Amino acid sequence: MTYSLDIRTRVVDYVAQGGSKSDASRIFKVGRQTIYNWLSSDDLHPKRHGSRRRKLDIVALASDVRNYPDSYLYERASRFGVSTVAIFKALRKMKIVKKND
Repeated sequence: MTYSLDIRTRVVDYVAQGGSKSDASRIFKVGRQTIYNWLSSDDLHPKRHGSRRRKLDIVALASDVRNYPDSYLYERASRFGVSTVAIFKALRKMKIVKKND
C-alpha cells in the first residue's frame, strides 16, 4: 500500500519531535519497518514504478495466431518459450478463444 506524502511527513515529524517509533506505528497505523525506511530515506515522495516487462509479447502472439490459427497451446508455448498456461491466459486476455464446432 502506498502512503500519501502527508502521512509520511506527519510520521517523520512525530518521531523527530521525540515520539517513539512504536508509538508512531500505533497512532498512524503504519508498520515499524516502514517508519524505519522513511527515516533512512532522503526523499519521502512515493516512488513511481513502471509497468513490468513481460516475457510474452502480446503483439507477436497476435501475429502468431493469425499465421498459425490451428496451432495447439503447447506448440505456441514452445515457440515463445513460456508455459501453456501463460499462452492460455494471454489469449483469454486478448479475447481469442477457440470454440469447437
